[in-house]
Amino acid sequence: MERKKLVIIGSGPAGFTAAIYAARANLSPLMYEGFLSGPSGGQLMTTTEVENFPGFPEGITGPELMDAMKKQAIRFGTQILTEDVKEVDLRERPFKVQGGKTTVLADSLIIATGATAKRLDVPGTLDGEFWQKGVTACAVCDGAMPIFRDKELYVVGGGDTAVEEATFLTKYGSKVYIVHRRDSLRASKIMAEHAMNHPKIEILWNKVLVKVEGGNVVERVTLQDVHTKEEISREAAGVFFAIGHLPNTSFLKGQLETDEQGYLIVRGRGTETNVSGVFAAGDVQDKVYRQAISAAGSGCMAALDAERFLTVNGIT
Repeated sequence: MERKKLVIIGSGPAGFTAAIYAARANLSPLMYEGFLSGPSGGQLMTTTEVENFPGFPEGITGPELMDAMKKQAIRFGTQILTEDVKEVDLRERPFKVQGGKTTVLADSLIIATGATAKRLDVPGTLDGEFWQKGVTACAVCDGAMPIFRDKELYVVGGGDTAVEEATFLTKYGSKVYIVHRRDSLRASKIMAEHAMNHPKIEILWNKVLVKVEGGNVVERVTLQDVHTKEEISREAAGVFFAIGHLPNTSFLKGQLETDEQGYLIVRGRGTETNVSGVFAAGDVQDKVYRQAISAAGSGCMAALDAERFLTVNGIT
């Protein structure tokens, strides 16, 4: 069984950045980029224009950005396997990493599997429909896009995240509606008051989203009253899901410490987990920022932390 100094699990901005730094440090990293679990490149592979990644003043598409990162990682010597990781054994080092076809031993690991935005199973919002054509799960990522400017926008959710997303969108939309299935917000008191007092935010109580329609992009939403079941169609340019994310950690089977939401916990300001030699980068350990640039930065940190770990342990 082949033994590697460093194995990277995941292939988004965090994973590819970690691979670039590790490969340039002559660690000869092996990356499992995924297969059935999601596209190589992570969530950005379903994003159209990325306008806030430094170095691209005219913007770049998500797939183009990920393809460039992948080519850069390969250029410096990263070996990439298009496989999902089925399980890992962290009980002793070297760790055992079992992929769909390939099993290897690893002196160190970087977990960069990201988090999947929770979405409702609503007609019109799915892949191949209006997902990333007016339907998204990240206002900060997509809210400034021209299709949302001076238009009526809808945020689905009722917690702090929904209020934060709605508030952010008031910079761009003419009106922002929060669609909430209950008669009170789950958000903290101060956040709820902020939403209810904001002149550009209106909360639609006891409503659920049941349909999204349009031509090339979102043009209408259909809402249903949870009590009367009455439906109403309204003009809309955007739908933003704000109902949370699910960290992609099921393959770890509880071997690493997580918080109550399932995000991996890292030590201090670094990237090491509670298991020595295992590091976490990107959205799998970040429930606050969730941006491509912050994920890439943590990927850099994880690679540097892994390099130091290997050096200290005499693995060169």
